Amino acid sequence: METIAVVDYSLGNLRSVSKAVEHVAPDARVIVTDDPALIEEADRVVFPGQGAARDCMKAISDHHVEKAVRNAAATRPFLGICMGLQVLMQHSQENEGTKLLGLFEGDVRRFSGTAIGDNGLPLKIPHMGWSRVDRVREHPLWDGIENGARFYFVHSYFVVPEDRSLVAATTDYGETFTCAIAHENLFAVQFHPEKSADAGLQLIKNFVDWRP
Repeated sequence: METIAVVDYSLGNLRSVSKAVEHVAPDARVIVTDDPALIEEADRVVFPGQGAARDCMKAISDHHVEKAVRNAAATRPFLGICMGLQVLMQHSQENEGTKLLGLFEGDVRRFSGTAIGDNGLPLKIPHMGWSRVDRVREHPLWDGIENGARFYFVHSYFVVPEDRSLVAATTDYGETFTCAIAHENLFAVQFHPEKSADAGLQLIKNFVDWRP
């Protein structure tokens, strides 16, 4: 039986994420944990997150999960969600500048707030709601999901990776931004698959079935 660890550092939509994983992986052992040893032992790791960058980095430190997260991201199927994508970069503009995990070179930037929507009014920040996700390249986690499918977003910041080959999908919200990255055994998304109905569940199932 595979073990799938959902990393608990007190800043994530843990119940929804764990229930979604359990739904698509009924034969797996799904654990929600901040125990580094259990994260290290898991076959797959889901790294959710929400809130401000500085709070996330402090919580990761306080729960002593940074080393286990780094190791998982380098060695096993790893799915980052929302802040679980953003903190993989080097630096965020949030909180007057926050140093992140730095697994990939790149920044996290705030939406300008000056973009105009189709109704002629300024687009609201945060970006909240369903938006189209356009693939930049094929990946096993897109299997069974229509290109242009809509996923649910809640965020004010987005990642800008220096290596554009990491980009797996983009979304437009007044400007085109990276909403998914992929690198070897790692896949991370800005949207919330656990809140994204059938397309989101399919992505999570694809992650559970993925053999990178």
